[in-house]
Order: sequence, then C-alpha cells, then structure tokens
Amino acid sequence: MHKSRLEAFSDGVIAIIITIMVLELRAPEEGTLAALAPLLPKFLSYILSFVFVGIYWNNHHHLLQAAKSVNGAILWANMHLLFWLSLVPFTTMWMGEHFESIPVAVYGGVLWVAGLAYYILSRALIAHHGADSVIAKAIGRDEKGLRSLYLYTAAIALAFFSPWISAGLYVVVAVMWLIPDRRIEEKVSESRHGN
Repeated sequence: MHKSRLEAFSDGVIAIIITIMVLELRAPEEGTLAALAPLLPKFLSYILSFVFVGIYWNNHHHLLQAAKSVNGAILWANMHLLFWLSLVPFTTMWMGEHFESIPVAVYGGVLWVAGLAYYILSRALIAHHGADSVIAKAIGRDEKGLRSLYLYTAAIALAFFSPWISAGLYVVVAVMWLIPDRRIEEKVSESRHGN
C-alpha cells in the first residue's frame, strides 16, 4: 500500500490535537495582567504538550520519509500512536488545572504509552522493509527512544513525591528530542545518492 494516505491522515489528526489544546485555553474575564496569572500553569502545560506533539509530528514525518510503503500492521500501529496522542489535550488541561501527583503521573503515563506506540510503529516499519532497509539502519536499536521510556517511568513514579521533579523530567525528554536527530535524514540521503 502507498504511504500517502497514512501520512495525510496522521497530519490531520495531529493538527486537530493541537487545535483542541489551544481551544482549551480560555481568555480571562478581566483585561489586566494580573488576570493572566491563574492561566500560567495551563499555558505552561500547553507549551510542553505543544512541543511534544510537534516532536511526534516531526519524527513521524521523518520515519515515513524513509518508508517506501505500508501494510496493515503499520496502519494499525499508526492508529495506536494516534490514539495515545489524542489523549494529550485531556491530560494537558488536567495537569494545567491541577498540578498534583495524579494528573502529573497520568500525563506521564500518556507520554509513556505514546512513546511505546511510536517504538512499535518503527518496529512495524522495520519488519515490513527488512533489516537492511534505510529505516532499520537509521533507527538501529533506538536507544534514544528507550531512554525516553525510562525517563517517563521515573517521572511517573516521582510524581507521587514531587510533581515538579516529574515535570522537570518531562522537559528533559522534550529537550532530548529537540536536539536534531539526523539519523533518518542522513540514511535517506545516502540511499538516494547510492552510498
């Protein structure tokens, strides 16, 4: 199967996720700077989630750039990822309204399962394209993805002791992924130039 429908559908779902998140931010009733102060936790949660969704969109784009085609297993693995990402707006607002152990841990739980779903999607693509494919060479053992899952696990546990430390670990994961990962771009470029 051609991958274009999967890419277009995924782009649309991710765009809707971002739209839902921003629609949850309500303008204050007063026109003063002081009226913005209570919105700060929601806004910070929104920023963090926007960055995470942007990271997933960017990495999803690169992952599919290296794919030549998709099959049923890949379609379902992609839907699995989109399902967990679709819960990000809910957990973002809950954490933004109640920066407490349970909402912060649930937020991390959704990030953890989304990370696992992305890992499953990448493995499905590798299985479909083969161990010598561009995707397999670019992703390798995916140590960065596995480190993210370990950090999410620690953050979820730490949320019950300090939501702030937990949130700090979520920021660490985001920063880890903001640093450009050129593995897929390099391997795609090499394959196009016959190296």
